[in-house]
Amino acid sequence: MHQTILILDFGSQVTQLIARRVREAGVYCEIVPGDTIDAAALARPQLKGLILSGSHASAYGDDAPSVPPAVFEAGVPVLGICYGMQAMAQQLGGEVIWSDQREFGYAEVRAHGHTQLLKDIQDFATPEGYGMLKVWMSHGDKVAKLPPGFKLMASTESCPIAGMADEVRRFYAVQFHPEVTHTQQGPAMLTRFVRDICGCTGDWSMPNYIDEAVDRIREQVGDEEVLLGLSGGVDSSVAAALIHRAIGDQLTCVFVDHGLLRLNEAEQVMQTFVKNLGVRVIHIDATEQFMSQLAGVSDPEAKRKIIGKEFVEVFQSEAAKLKNARWLAQGTIYPDVIESAASKTGKAVAIKSHHNVGGLPDTLNMKLLEPLRELFKDEVRKLGVALGLPPEMVYRHPFPGPGLGVRILGEVKKEYADLLRRADAIFIEELRKTLDPVTGKNWYDQTSQAFAVFLPVKSVGVMGDGRTYDYVVALRAVETTDFMTADWAELPYNLLKRVSSRIINEVRGINRVTYDVSSKPPATIEWE
Repeated sequence: MHQTILILDFGSQVTQLIARRVREAGVYCEIVPGDTIDAAALARPQLKGLILSGSHASAYGDDAPSVPPAVFEAGVPVLGICYGMQAMAQQLGGEVIWSDQREFGYAEVRAHGHTQLLKDIQDFATPEGYGMLKVWMSHGDKVAKLPPGFKLMASTESCPIAGMADEVRRFYAVQFHPEVTHTQQGPAMLTRFVRDICGCTGDWSMPNYIDEAVDRIREQVGDEEVLLGLSGGVDSSVAAALIHRAIGDQLTCVFVDHGLLRLNEAEQVMQTFVKNLGVRVIHIDATEQFMSQLAGVSDPEAKRKIIGKEFVEVFQSEAAKLKNARWLAQGTIYPDVIESAASKTGKAVAIKSHHNVGGLPDTLNMKLLEPLRELFKDEVRKLGVALGLPPEMVYRHPFPGPGLGVRILGEVKKEYADLLRRADAIFIEELRKTLDPVTGKNWYDQTSQAFAVFLPVKSVGVMGDGRTYDYVVALRAVETTDFMTADWAELPYNLLKRVSSRIINEVRGINRVTYDVSSKPPATIEWE
């Protein structure tokens, strides 16, 4: 059994980022409901530490989730983050109050006291010699009084108690979020906590995960057969490789062409998977079925639900042809679950549903197999490499399960999909061809996700001596490591100019191209 860190989830949208950072440190972790964790979980011999997540709640509220007292009696180090700090303070004898100076976003925090958690960790020093940290804050409440036994560990001008520590009991807490990329020393802090303070040796890795996942899949499936919905994206590809390693010919991949794929994608997917995976792939052209169901539907949630429902119907139809098919496998990963508010705890505020999370009906006559459900995108890529998948497959940009259905704003029509496919292909081609002179990498590899979005509006244009009244596309490119937060990519103007010119000249029906300069948050990566 692996040394384990338990992350107590109180409903933060970024709780799973804590897990990602812990795993980056080579330490196994699990996310459990924060206010209902049982004594058995705390009594595990492999338990090495506990982390309390953030929340949208207020620690002093009547309905605030509380930390079970047993958490502070478990005899292992505890780290509180944001709400976790406030709950720790409130329950151990301190005081939490509403703050008239809220902090959301970038902040500079001064470290105090040379505690084990922050010792020698800083981004810069003031002229007076104070160690400073560049962090990300997101809070409207603050700790006004330290609990007995605690000392000040960090502060800002508007938040005098931005960190606290009781080093005798090995309790630490910070008001900022070390799990997000905006906190520059966040990985160092979390590594310090799990490796040095908790004493974990770092015994978790992707090769280990493969062995464990293979055993788990074999135990779940037995001698039954599995259908996997193959999209050609990273997640379903890695899921297919992992499941195939576990059960071999018991796996059948079903590739559904719903008419919302990228240019020439169906041909590329079939060629790649037959060549590289050696598994049986059934190609279903269901364009007519999907398009007819989407006709007249413009609400993004409704579109996702319809696409999910049609996928399931296709899978059920194929399953009926396989006598022993009992499992539907999906490449569901953590971000899908988080944004659908369907994590194990179910405490997070919903952002949007995903076709492979929220779109599955209760009448599904197959059991779900989701071997990647606990992994982030970068972990999935590492797993793919460890499984021996080709780099061009593993490092392909993510493509949503609903495909162009969520990149066509409003109603989905074949005409719109055909225009968007061609515009998107031009954008990706130019990204691959253009090198960044600073890094030497092409812009496709340098960005984490890039695509075009079809806008259901028309604008006036001029081509030659004539007036045009055609559609608009928006280009979107982001840079991120975890897909929970993302910055828009600062593509060179000459690259954008070339892409715009090609799209307008080569895709008849589009006469205007825009570029999306929104980051996540507050925007999401996809438009719908």
